[in-house]
Amino acid sequence: MNNTKTNIKPRKIRRYVIAGGGTAGWMAAAMLSKIMGDEIELTLIESDAIGTVGVGEATIPPLLRFNRFLGIDEADFMRKTRATFKLGINFENWKDVGEDYFHSFGHTGTDHWTGGFQHFWLSGKKRGLAKDFDAYCLEVLAAYEDKFAQLPGQSINYAYHLDSSQYAKYLRNIAEENGAVRVEGKINHVSLDPESGDIAGLKLDSGQIIEGDFFFDCTGFRSVLMAQALHVGYDDWTHFLPCDSAIAVQTKSTGPAKPYTRAIAHDAGWQWQIPLQHRMGNGLVYCGRYLDKDEATDRLLSNIEGDRLTEPLHIRFQTGARRKQWEKNCVVLGLASGFMEPLESTSIHLIQRSVMRFLRLMPTNAISTADIKEFNEQTFEDMDKIRDFLILHYYVTNRRDSEFWRYCSSMDIPDSVQQKIDLFRETARVFRKNDELFAENSWIQVMMGQGIEPTSYHPIADKMRDEEIKHFLERIEENVATTVAKLPAHQDYVSRYCGAKTE
Repeated sequence: MNNTKTNIKPRKIRRYVIAGGGTAGWMAAAMLSKIMGDEIELTLIESDAIGTVGVGEATIPPLLRFNRFLGIDEADFMRKTRATFKLGINFENWKDVGEDYFHSFGHTGTDHWTGGFQHFWLSGKKRGLAKDFDAYCLEVLAAYEDKFAQLPGQSINYAYHLDSSQYAKYLRNIAEENGAVRVEGKINHVSLDPESGDIAGLKLDSGQIIEGDFFFDCTGFRSVLMAQALHVGYDDWTHFLPCDSAIAVQTKSTGPAKPYTRAIAHDAGWQWQIPLQHRMGNGLVYCGRYLDKDEATDRLLSNIEGDRLTEPLHIRFQTGARRKQWEKNCVVLGLASGFMEPLESTSIHLIQRSVMRFLRLMPTNAISTADIKEFNEQTFEDMDKIRDFLILHYYVTNRRDSEFWRYCSSMDIPDSVQQKIDLFRETARVFRKNDELFAENSWIQVMMGQGIEPTSYHPIADKMRDEEIKHFLERIEENVATTVAKLPAHQDYVSRYCGAKTE
């Protein structure tokens, strides 16, 4: 009797298919092709007939690391995407009408291992020895003076304002140089394997079928693969983040570009201004329950400067997250994965995090359920923490001047947000957990900016005598002021470093 078993080697997962282009699709294609090269076959399906939302113009600092991994020359990238530098966001009318504050990418003051700088600042403030909290942050003061320069040791923290459609084109060049193949076409059918339920192939309007071993859903709000084919549901966060609509329009620049985004609250949401080299990105985010589309459009168009370059683009969205970010042989990216609204410029970051996370958990011969579980847990932790930070902006406010703000200030919020608020209000303490995106200084700047004044602080701060804490605070303030004084104007630095040719 022959007991010899036939050894069938599992088929290597080699054929990767990205459904959809835009920022999400080409970020995935560029990084996968750059890192994996000839080890995989990579196809991206994109239709010129399908537009992209393409209004994501503001970014956050982790994008610098993503670009470095791709070997991108920063000045060339900024020139091609008409980018400027971003030091943070100026929040106007959020605490109350007529009151502003700045959320920077930087670090404020000098921490002690027992407690952050805010404890020493609060002690100094109590004794009448401290200036405004902003005076101890390089990025905030540089932003207020419209100054910028890259400093040795990466001692100034920054991100970019960029043209996201041009960024997608830039990434496409990288992806194609590394073997990615773009296929033009609209997807009209997703074929599933009858036994496993995995995605087997995508049929295009032309009749062409693109088969693959693994798929990425970058098809925007429609989520053709994850939602429509695999029937993965969606968790609605509208209760916490009530804005559900946006209008975007581009205008010609009317002056030097500022090194920060403006987020200007109004009675039913907020308005953005994002300066690029050649234009200004403008948009109005609002809740349709409190402001109708026509009123919102009139409001935006009456609040913009410069000649209009585009017609208003209207976007409807539902804040929330897809219930699974990796299901079977499909990972979802970008707007198909969920949407948090653009308040803290996190959309591109979440794409980046998922792409990098997938590369760490990339399968070889078979997909591991443990990998899927780990991917989903890590991704949801990222999304939940960002959601919590956004909720903070709406919930902690003195505004009661409209039905929208009265709702926001009284809504039920997750326990995780309430714990951060209570801890800071009572003790001035903030703790960053599990490598969450927004570090302690971000929470501190926003909580104090929105109106929270801690009632106590760490007792170690009172160990310093008056002359000691006075010297400690003055030394930090002087170092910040001296550095800012030497910085060039942001517009001048951009022009020299990465100025784009005018058309």
